[in-house]
Amino acid sequence: MDFHGCNPGPVDDYILYDQDKHVSAAIWEGQERGALRCHEHTSKLDRWILTDKQIELVKKAGFGFLRLIPAISLDNPLISALVERWRRETNTFHFTTGEMTVTLEDVAYLLGLPIDGEPVIGVTYTTCDAVCARYLGKGPDSGYTSGGMVKLSWLKESFSQCPNDASDEDIQCYTRAYLLYLVGSTIFSTTTGNKVPVMYLPLFENFEEAGKYAWGAAALSFLYRALGNASLKSQSTISGCLTLLQCWSYYHLNVGRPRLKHDPLHECFPFVLRWKGKQSGPTSNRDVAFYRKALDSLKASDVDWCPYTNISHTVIPANILNNLILGRSKTMLICFDKAERHLPDRCLRQFGMNQTIPEDVQKWERKSRGVDGGIDLSLKMESELNEWAHRRLHIVEAEEDVEESEYMQWYLKVTRKLVGRPIPISSEFQRMNAALRDIALVADTLSTHGMDDQQIQAMSRIRYVAHECLRDQVGIPLAVTTVQNEVGKRTRGKEKVRRKGMGKRRRKDEPEHHSLYRLNPVAGHVLSYHAENEVDHQVLCLPSSEADDIRTSHVAHKVDEVEVCDEADEVDDLHFCHTAEEVDEDQPSQGASESAPELPCTATEVVQQSSLESSEDVARQVEAH
Repeated sequence: MDFHGCNPGPVDDYILYDQDKHVSAAIWEGQERGALRCHEHTSKLDRWILTDKQIELVKKAGFGFLRLIPAISLDNPLISALVERWRRETNTFHFTTGEMTVTLEDVAYLLGLPIDGEPVIGVTYTTCDAVCARYLGKGPDSGYTSGGMVKLSWLKESFSQCPNDASDEDIQCYTRAYLLYLVGSTIFSTTTGNKVPVMYLPLFENFEEAGKYAWGAAALSFLYRALGNASLKSQSTISGCLTLLQCWSYYHLNVGRPRLKHDPLHECFPFVLRWKGKQSGPTSNRDVAFYRKALDSLKASDVDWCPYTNISHTVIPANILNNLILGRSKTMLICFDKAERHLPDRCLRQFGMNQTIPEDVQKWERKSRGVDGGIDLSLKMESELNEWAHRRLHIVEAEEDVEESEYMQWYLKVTRKLVGRPIPISSEFQRMNAALRDIALVADTLSTHGMDDQQIQAMSRIRYVAHECLRDQVGIPLAVTTVQNEVGKRTRGKEKVRRKGMGKRRRKDEPEHHSLYRLNPVAGHVLSYHAENEVDHQVLCLPSSEADDIRTSHVAHKVDEVEVCDEADEVDDLHFCHTAEEVDEDQPSQGASESAPELPCTATEVVQQSSLESSEDVARQVEAH
């Protein structure tokens, strides 16, 4: 296989410059984080009882369709696998077939939120009492607040049912509380779990004015930021409108898509409702690894670039339909302190166009500007607001005579093609150790007769490096074999290697035991000493040569099963630690010996610890030779 075929990428990293921080880098090294915790709180939205007057106010504010969307069961493994493909450098998914993203057009179709209008921005708050008292008529107890956030449970307990005889002012307060709950549990859900910032409340003061905001653009900005944060290997949660993300995937990708129970010809708006209710289809055993493998092997036939083409547009309101062109606007999306780039030029096929090589993305720092209370963020985001103001001047247009093959040649060099390893990392580890042992064997047995001093020194260096790598990787530079009438049998049970510092369980009355290993790279001598340690039916073997002498010492403590530990989940049948810089050298690893060729085992004799050479002695001998 050629280099580009086996390298997961990126080959050229000027686009994906944050690869070392991305979760795919950790996964490639065997550090699984499992499914993300998905924060969306739509399960209790149906417990709000709205009067006709309230529903009218909700429609005026621009949320008439969002309130119709039911709670949809989230597929956490699918969402987690999608996150592994998200790149915050480009705000797109990097699939094997090219880049894709959730666009403003998708938000309009799926959620029915306005994608044109004033940017969602305002004043931040660090306390809740004053703003809640002003816009809701009362404030929460201290147990329901946290800084500038209020618990969703308090909003539901206090405002979920408006009295029939409520005054117009009270109806407005109850409706504002519902809208705050609605956005806090859907498009602006946070990783705090059950809280929503009160900074959105002033935007609901006047319902007519609230309807002039681009809530869909704000929802997409919030989702982009959430996806970017979750794509970092240090994260384990994700928030934002995950219903939007999951249904976007259902429309565009034939991966994890449920089978519909109803006739899709009878569509209703917004299009998320297509996936309303329980769907049929196999979902058992579909973990993150399952979806990761599906996305790693995604084919062109699995992608629907333009899924809304055959859906009746007669059900789409005019104000939504007339603004769909903004789906192709290369602009900045804003939601208070979250400003994210909308880059439709990177996924032109989602608009029925041929894909060209997109422009380079300018690096930008994502800063959280909402630190102090009473700060008007519009004064700190002048450039971002200016981009949004000129959004209609930057509509991406189609180019003629475009060869997509040129784009794919470019794309495959700058993308991360694989997230999961085609070959399990345990097998890679064993294959690497087998290669190292072959090198060590050749270096140990190759005759130096006829070589000059420089060649002999080079061979000594090769021998030294090979044995040092084996010792560092596995804990010892020796193959673990058993003496039971044959050489090269596997040791019993699974092997694990514990990291230093993690600790190893030991009985109180059990004496400490250590193993020391030293290598003479010039003479080819390997000295092993086990203090109060007995290997059960095992001896440590090295290939013997004419000048080589192997000495091993072991006494007293029984080691029946060696273990290799990983801080993440199992990788095939072999666990080992990918992040540890060191492993205990008193634990021999079977992972290397399983794939190594059978080697002759020489006799062993007990040697004193004082006879062991230091690493400094080894280095001096290499340099002197």
